[in-house]
Amino acid sequence: MTSAEATLADYEAKGMRSRTGFGSSPCVLVIDFQYGMTDPSCPLGSAELDAPIEVAATVIEAARKVGIPVIYARVAYRPDLADGGLFVQKVPSLGWLKMGSRWVEIDDRVKPEEGDYILTKRHSSAFIGTELQQVLQTMGIDTIISVGCSTSGCVRQTAVDANAYGFRSIVVRDAVGDRSPAQHEANLVDLDGKYADVVSSADTLAFLEHLASTTNS
Repeated sequence: MTSAEATLADYEAKGMRSRTGFGSSPCVLVIDFQYGMTDPSCPLGSAELDAPIEVAATVIEAARKVGIPVIYARVAYRPDLADGGLFVQKVPSLGWLKMGSRWVEIDDRVKPEEGDYILTKRHSSAFIGTELQQVLQTMGIDTIISVGCSTSGCVRQTAVDANAYGFRSIVVRDAVGDRSPAQHEANLVDLDGKYADVVSSADTLAFLEHLASTTNS
């Protein structure tokens, strides 16, 4: 048994790690798959994200086939960084993510299509200081299926807040990534134990296929 498996088993024994499930009205939330994070030529960029982007693209495609909303969250600041706050002070490299630059554009491998919703955030969570909660409520969403980066930062914080705001929180294990593989794994364990259902892309795609069959029947 691996250390992660032992931790999850211990969580279960202590009455943690219950499943909240997918719900009946999900969306896919694509978190920060923008060039500033996915292109290593940017100080914030990481080559560790190529594999999760490929998997995320399959999840996004499957969601669109079923008619499930796809929402994109990206980090972007004013050119003068007046809206950067302490986050930019703590992580100065965020200053590269200025409106109008290539670094705030969504990676073409998971590019938005007409009808997708794109929101701009300035903090780790896609909820804080944005319209996300209102958009989800207007759409009648009860489940957030998260893909994106980074697992230890914006994915984690958004998944935690999703749970706090009353949305079923799903994190697709192989469709999220981090510049640190160790932090990626550690945060997936912690999320699965306390805040979200961490599931494989295979299970996610199976759910979407089932949703398609029930919708069309």
